[in-house]
Amino acid sequence: MLRHRPRGCLCGLILSVVGLSLSVPVCAQSPPPGELQSQVDALRSSLGDTRAELQRSHQEVVDLRRRLEDLETRLGASGGKPAAQTPSPEYPTLEDALKAQQSAASASGGEATQEHEDMLAARIEEQNQTKVESASRYKVKLSGLVLMNTYSNRGAVDNTDVPGLALPRAPGQTNGDFGATLRQTLLGLEVTGPKLAGASTAADVQVDFFGGFPAYQFGTSAGLVRLRVARASLDWSGTKLVIGQDAPFFSPLSPTSYASVGEPAFAWAGNLWVWTPQIRVEHRWSVSESSGVTLQAGILDPLTEYFNDTEFYRTPTPGESSRQPALATHLVWKGSLWKQPASLGVGGYYERQAWGFNRNVDAWAGTADWALPLGQWLGLSGEFYRGRALGGLGGGGWNSIVANGDPDLGSTSIAGLNTVGGWSQLKIKAAPKLEFNVAAGTDNPLASDLRIFPNPMGSELPALGRNQSLFANSIYRPRSSLILALEYRRLRTYFPNDSKSSADHVNLAIGVAF
Repeated sequence: MLRHRPRGCLCGLILSVVGLSLSVPVCAQSPPPGELQSQVDALRSSLGDTRAELQRSHQEVVDLRRRLEDLETRLGASGGKPAAQTPSPEYPTLEDALKAQQSAASASGGEATQEHEDMLAARIEEQNQTKVESASRYKVKLSGLVLMNTYSNRGAVDNTDVPGLALPRAPGQTNGDFGATLRQTLLGLEVTGPKLAGASTAADVQVDFFGGFPAYQFGTSAGLVRLRVARASLDWSGTKLVIGQDAPFFSPLSPTSYASVGEPAFAWAGNLWVWTPQIRVEHRWSVSESSGVTLQAGILDPLTEYFNDTEFYRTPTPGESSRQPALATHLVWKGSLWKQPASLGVGGYYERQAWGFNRNVDAWAGTADWALPLGQWLGLSGEFYRGRALGGLGGGGWNSIVANGDPDLGSTSIAGLNTVGGWSQLKIKAAPKLEFNVAAGTDNPLASDLRIFPNPMGSELPALGRNQSLFANSIYRPRSSLILALEYRRLRTYFPNDSKSSADHVNLAIGVAF
């Protein structure tokens, strides 16, 4: 049974049908037909304007999100930099920008925007579940490589899972070994920060489990966490400031190998690589649309090869005892050949070492590096150096000096050990997912220095006459995150007494990158 509704409430009935709460007077008496029609027309016009405003607000939210997602995609695909939000002082994160847009839409559209707000809130919540949260509210990227190496050695080596030297076999020692390890697994964090003085800010840190072994049962399979690199940077349009621990920028390349991740390949055979605390400035000049020249200069911790005296306290090395930093510079051209990245660089390094009792040694190096494509499927890369007292960087068989006795005694004569070395690699890209690498390296302390003293020695490590290594490997990526690599390596080490040792290393690596 329908209830009687007075004709005077016709306007209220219309408002309830269209669902809008507009402030329209409800007249006690029925208005004239012409006035009623004009009210209906006004209501329809107002409803159309409201709907159009809601549609515009919704489209603005969609366009804003699409632009931010496109920007994140471009940043994530450029030069290995992490996908990052583009913060601003007003809206530091994507969530803030979307919420601000929702607020504006709500203010203009009323209660009908609630559905859109709920939908966007759900999408934001879903995004929050797939990213790393940081206290700074800037996006953090977690990356890493779970890497298992199964290996077999023939002959005696210095380090069974990542060998660098071939050693004489001790009496009773077996002629080789077999094992497996995961201590070359990597973990990394990258973060992109706010603009500072017109520069983009970023930082990253990387650790592995190559820091030694705990002194307890089964410690062999429990590698200790070790800091590899930790960097912070400010990047202007043509200038960059980098502060942190990084590879020596005047020797920036390393061969491609998943058998040697804890130490880069040829760390004892021609590759200056030690991650070192440093501050450097880079400036880039464009030569053409696809090429440019970069000049790098900086100061580094003047490391030498001396082992730390204690487990818990740091003592100065001879380089640090000189009370002055190491200096380095690097000039590199970067461009493209055959639509592939290419580079050519030269560098220089100087360090002062104080070995006590007024015995000082000037360490120096001149370097060259190259990465040149030889077509679409071939590439040649490598480095060369000539220098003196480079044990702290891995040169000279990890020895900076030769001595006629204990270098800690004032009566012992010392001299800087001159050395020359380098490595080169040929890369063959057989298919998009398959590549082959062949490389060789050598570190050769000069015989003239080794003849100065009949029993040369430097720090705790024996002096080497020459150390050579070569490898051949294949790397297959059935998926972008899955890595399968097989490598054969040959090591040959010469000693000052004209003796030599050789060893063979076979390594199967299985890795999952994330």
